[in-house]
Order: sequence, then C-alpha cells, then structure tokens
Amino acid sequence: MRGVVNFAEGDATPILKDGQAAASVVLLGNIGSSIWPAFERWRGAPANKDVRNPLDIWSKAVIEPVARDFGATAYFPSDPPWQPFQQWAMRAEGLQPSPLGILIHPEYGLWHGYRGALGFGRALAAAPPVRHAHPCDRCSGKPCLSACPAAAVLASGFHMSPCRTHLGTLEGQAGCMVSGCLARNACRVGVQHRYQPEQLQFHMAALSV
Repeated sequence: MRGVVNFAEGDATPILKDGQAAASVVLLGNIGSSIWPAFERWRGAPANKDVRNPLDIWSKAVIEPVARDFGATAYFPSDPPWQPFQQWAMRAEGLQPSPLGILIHPEYGLWHGYRGALGFGRALAAAPPVRHAHPCDRCSGKPCLSACPAAAVLASGFHMSPCRTHLGTLEGQAGCMVSGCLARNACRVGVQHRYQPEQLQFHMAALSV
C-alpha cells in the first residue's frame, strides 16, 4: 500500500463500477524489486510464458481479487480511461518528478512504481502526506543529465524518441539494454533499492518496443 488520496469537492474523480464517483483511492505498488520474485514465479508457469504485457496481466491477477474482497473498484495504469496515477502519487506521498519523468522518492529514489489502485465510495482515514524536500533540488552535478548517451534526459524532462533510437544501436544494446537506463542508474538517491538485473532488462525491453 503506497498511499491514500481522499478527493475534495471539485476534484476530477474516477468512476466506481456502480457508476458513482469515487471518494478515495488507495495506491498499490512496489518498492525496489519487492514484486519481482512473485512475478517471476507467475511468469514461469506454462500458461503465462508467452502472454503479452505480462506485468500488467500479473498486476490485475493480484489486485482484482483484493478489490473484490474489499468491495472496491480496481484501476490500472495500463487501462483506459487513463487515470492520473502520477498526480495521485504526488498527492498521496508528496513526491515530485525527476528529469526522467519518474517520480523520485526521498528514500527509494527512482526504484519504485505503482501497479494499480483501489477506489472506494467513502473517504478513508489517512495521515496527511509528508511534504519532502525535492531530492533533485539538492543534487549537485545532476549526474542523470550527463549519463544519458542519447541526450534524452534534460533538465526540461525526458524525451522518448532519442532514447528509443539509441536503444536500437549497438551501443544501446550493449549498454542500457543490459545494465538498465544509464541515467536512472546514475541517480544517487535510494541506490540500495535498485532493481535486480533481470527486472532492469525486462523494463528496458518494454521501453524499446
């Protein structure tokens, strides 16, 4: 459980399965490689080896039964209508985007994610989010900007096209595709939560498609 958002009057709110507006959402996700062993076991089953978008399918297989048990509506980043997961996360955990576009956590750095959310028709008891100082503002040298061999990571944000072009080159295949995004790896925050090599390669393969 990554955090809770209680919506206020005037907020754009997701719709529950009964057609009513949600009063709150609970964000669900991973810290570091916490989900990876369970996902790998699931993916190793014969029925799951060749499915497309396996992480999205696995996330639904895990989260949808939880939603049924709690009488909630499940939302996923992969499904339309596209829900504002990043905005929810910023409200729930007080985070801000990094130059890579990934929300940076003061403890977990860039090594976390959101796999789904549960919507409820009632407001939930939740502590107000802690408003952290933005780690990027305190970072000297900004190594993520200089580490990208495609110059796809700029102070103004992440640019997908040069990144994907680079990943198709021999340098990209031998570098980021094997070791993970070099710019992401260069971030000094939360290095102890860095994804396992297999998880890094999985996400880079998905990005390069």
